[in-house]
Amino acid sequence: MVSRSPALTTGLDGKVRLRQARPNKINRTPGLQHISPALTSWPRRMAALITLLAACSAAPAWSQPAAAVAPSTAASAQASKAEVLVLNHRPIAHLRATVLGRPPVDRVILAQAALDAVLRKAGPGQATVWMNDGVAGLQVDGSIVFYLAADDIEGPQGTTLAQAADEVRRKLQIAVQETREATDLRRIAIGLGMSLLASAIAWLLVRGGFALRRKAVLRASMALDGLQARDAGRGLTSTYAHYARYAAHGSATVLVWALVLLLLDLWVTFVLGQFAYTRPWAEASEQWLLNVLAQFATAIANAVPGLLTAGLIFLIARLVARALTAFMHKVERGELQVGWLDGDTAGPTRRIGNFVIWLFALAMAYPFLPGANSEAFKGVSVLAGLMLSLGASGVVGQVVSGLSLMYSRSLRVGEYVRIGDVDGTVAVVGLFATKVHTGMGVEVSLPNSVVFGQPVHNFSRQVHDGQFMLHTAVTIGYATPWRQVHAMLLEAARRAPGVADEPAPYVVQTALSDFYVEYRLCAQSNRSAPRRRAEAMSQLHGHVQDVFNENGVQIMSPHYRSDPATPQVVPPSAWAPDLAPAASPRRSE
Repeated sequence: MVSRSPALTTGLDGKVRLRQARPNKINRTPGLQHISPALTSWPRRMAALITLLAACSAAPAWSQPAAAVAPSTAASAQASKAEVLVLNHRPIAHLRATVLGRPPVDRVILAQAALDAVLRKAGPGQATVWMNDGVAGLQVDGSIVFYLAADDIEGPQGTTLAQAADEVRRKLQIAVQETREATDLRRIAIGLGMSLLASAIAWLLVRGGFALRRKAVLRASMALDGLQARDAGRGLTSTYAHYARYAAHGSATVLVWALVLLLLDLWVTFVLGQFAYTRPWAEASEQWLLNVLAQFATAIANAVPGLLTAGLIFLIARLVARALTAFMHKVERGELQVGWLDGDTAGPTRRIGNFVIWLFALAMAYPFLPGANSEAFKGVSVLAGLMLSLGASGVVGQVVSGLSLMYSRSLRVGEYVRIGDVDGTVAVVGLFATKVHTGMGVEVSLPNSVVFGQPVHNFSRQVHDGQFMLHTAVTIGYATPWRQVHAMLLEAARRAPGVADEPAPYVVQTALSDFYVEYRLCAQSNRSAPRRRAEAMSQLHGHVQDVFNENGVQIMSPHYRSDPATPQVVPPSAWAPDLAPAASPRRSE
């Protein structure tokens, strides 16, 4: 005799229905040979239907050993494409096995229907596991909603079915509680209150962050102003104070915005976590942030050995560069004599040596830098090399010209030179440009390629002790004896306090033009001459004018039509130094 038991049938429409099996007949559905008589009432039959539909197989018979289900399940299980069972946006389980001819997609549909039916009841929502040989049934409030087979197991190798089922039970328990919580008005009200409080706190923190940024920028500006005032325009602080302010402002802005974005992520995570419907998204956001922070921490930890190696390489390079700099400075000051090096070439040699040392150090440390082997780093390196190769041709030309000027010793700092139409003292001979002070409050920066491509008149090279040559020219008519002109120019040189007696000044006649003779006075400055050549030349020109006025010789150049009736000279009565500019003397008729 076989007890009356419900069985699963499939109609023409493809729906699964519960059918009452006739007595003395064997149920043809595998695993449904006996059903307890306790399920004879219609409510219990409906519960059995939900359980059977969710399990995709017959429920275990209470009237016979549960092992009767296992053979049929194991025999029909086949690996298939995994389908995910989701409840309240949470993945509960991945179903891969085909059980009783039902693929994973059908098992998921039936399990979701069973879950919906169970959750509509007013039960405690307790998730448990029913274990059988090779099969695990997941129950909610005592009703099995779906089964796990051995082929459904995921996780590390060696994970048992019991362990996998317990992990699925934990996920199912959380999802069931959140589903019940989603309809709890009291819990929703609490979530709204907590969200409003968190929003207010976040808003205050954001405003505080921007206020702190303003105070930090103001304090940095005040500190830079103080350093600039103490520096008095003589150091790097005064030169780069403007850029330092921009750097401080930009750094503070970037830092504050980074903190604001982090605060925004925390606020979103907290608010979403207050509601059961959005709590899975909050956990995903939190997990994403933790993963990002973990990646940062891992990357930093992995980069520490390489950074230490690169730092050691740069430290050694710095020590070598400092030793080279100290050696070259001694050569520049004349404290050390080296046959192949002198004071003029020690400076450029020091720069080239330091550049080669740091370039070699960078090449050695490059493989140890974080991300050096990444494709992004390689792409940036190739792009930077291409940009330098295309745009650095002019720069390289300037550098080569500057090195040529340094090693050819054409210019030295402190020498008085004439380059083209620029006269002045050489202030800087750099790799890219040469700077000349004209002595009239003007600094002229000449590209090295320009300097290298034209003649350089050096007024200091043949003069010792840092002095310079003084040249001035006048043009006097043929009616004035040239010997008298020579004597007057030499007298003006004798009166000038900045002209040296030895070597003695001399005068040369450089041209016999159509209307006049060109005379050039050549002299050398002495230690009492002004440091700026323009001042020394001004003194000499003043004495030349005085001497020519005293002797009644007019300086008419470059051209004139005829000699005037009265010589164009200034009488001694008008030489008073305190004569007001508005009271200029009246010329004699």
